[in-house]
Parts: sequence; structure tokens; C-alpha cells
Amino acid sequence: MSIMGFRASVLVLLAVLVSAHAAFAADGVVQSGDAAIHYIDTGRAASAKTLVLIPGWSTSAAIWHEQIAHFSPAMRVVAIDPRSQGASSKTPDGNTPEQRARDYEKVFAALGLKNIVLVGWSQAAQDVAAYAQAFGGTRVAAFVLVDASVSKGFAAIPADPKFAQGLLGSIALYTQHQREYLGGMMHAIFIQKMSDAQFNALVDIGMQTPSSSGAAMLISDMLGPDRTPALKKFDKPALIIASANSPELATQKAELSLLPQGKFAQVQHAGHGVFVDQPAQFDRLLAAFIAQLPA
Repeated sequence: MSIMGFRASVLVLLAVLVSAHAAFAADGVVQSGDAAIHYIDTGRAASAKTLVLIPGWSTSAAIWHEQIAHFSPAMRVVAIDPRSQGASSKTPDGNTPEQRARDYEKVFAALGLKNIVLVGWSQAAQDVAAYAQAFGGTRVAAFVLVDASVSKGFAAIPADPKFAQGLLGSIALYTQHQREYLGGMMHAIFIQKMSDAQFNALVDIGMQTPSSSGAAMLISDMLGPDRTPALKKFDKPALIIASANSPELATQKAELSLLPQGKFAQVQHAGHGVFVDQPAQFDRLLAAFIAQLPA
């Protein structure tokens, strides 16, 4: 399927899920080096702050449909497909948090965004850390990390060799049986029931990422450089939202000590996809945090 055709299919999915709650103001791409980065821009263009939503590994902007519906009546919302995901270009190189951070900055500059509430879920927690490391908070009003700790990278392997072993084993399984792996992953990270159509759409979107690119992402994200020093560059208010059932719950709580202006909240009865499993609970926490930000 072409990028244009896939973008159209994503928009159809979003339109069905969001229904009449929000109208799309724009659907476009911004060129960043060798990649066309797809974004959806909706809501109140003149709002004081812009909510930017970055999805996790092998997902797309469509994963945020509930948040787009909830927040767009009151503020501007921009959801981005990272490179090699969704309707963005599929590239053999540059599938790292550092390059994705540069991609996002290109989008922000092209759209003239400022006072951004930058939200990254799962893999995108690494992207947010990489963005803070490279660009600080010049455009950002607040940082939000959703159910993922910032990776210590290859430096952590001696302390936890079983993690690296498990990750490499899962990558081997993913590259050999991509659809089956994605199906199992989706069942694991979303614990609330969804329709077959929604579930299959998630797997189909994941299949749009070439397995070689997906594997490169996982290695760079989790076995790359130590990105935890970037947490000290979160020079604006920051919020960590975690699933109460997260295996990384203790690690996420511990990251508060590295955040200059950090807060922590957790979502009950949710899997890793906290904002999909419990959208109302997640949206309340995020809205309350945004409401407390300086004008």
C-alpha cells in the first residue's frame, strides 16, 4: 500500500473512532531528511497550548483517537506518525530516538508550534528524552511520559543480562513471524476488550513497519545509549503516567528524583496501553496536569 493510500486508511479509522467529536483541521506531511513525517492537526488552532501525541512502537497516530476526541474541542492537538510507522515514510536508516526527535522538531517548526505538552507513550518515552536532550524546553510547556521508563541502554546489560537476552529473543521472533508477534503483543498490552475490527486495525498498522526497521528501533531504543541523563533537561513541568500493573512501576517512580519538576500518577485496571484501556481515567489525569501549568 502506498503512503497516500495508507494515510487515507488511517484517517478513515480515526474518523470512525472519533466520530463527530472532533474535526480534522489538517492532515499532512513534513519532510525531514529522507523521510516524510505524517501528522494530524486538529482542535483549536489559537489555543494557548498544543497537545502533541507520539505513539509507541509499531503503532500510529490512530492509537490516540480517544484523546484526540477528548482534548480537541478545547485545545490544539497534533498526533504524529514516527518515521517507519503509520503513514510516514519507511526508512532503512534513522530509526532511532535521536533521529525521530529531529523529525519532530521539523514538524514543530513547520507548524509553528510552541507551548507544547509533549506526550510520549512506550517507545516514545525514549523519543521525548532524546528531544529534551537535543532541544530542551524551548518549544515545550510540559513533558509527559506514559508507562515507560527512560532506557539506560547497553550500560544496564551487566546488571540485568536476562532483559537483554529476552529482548533479543523477542526480536528474533518478531522478524520471523511479524503478524503473529504483533497479535500477541496487542493482546498483552491492552487488557480491556476491543472489537475485532479495532484489534485487526492495530495489527495491520503494525505490519506497515518493515520488520528490519522495527527490529532496529527496538535495539536502538533499549540497547542504545543511556538516555536517563536527559531527564535532568526536562526543564519544564513533567508528568509520569503509569499503569498500576506495570512491571516498570518502581523504575518509573524512581525517575521522579531525576525530574526537576516531576509528578507521578497511575491508572488502575489498565495494561501497558493505559490511555486505550482506561481513557476516561487517563484523560482526567492529563487534563488536570495541563490545567495546572503556568499560563
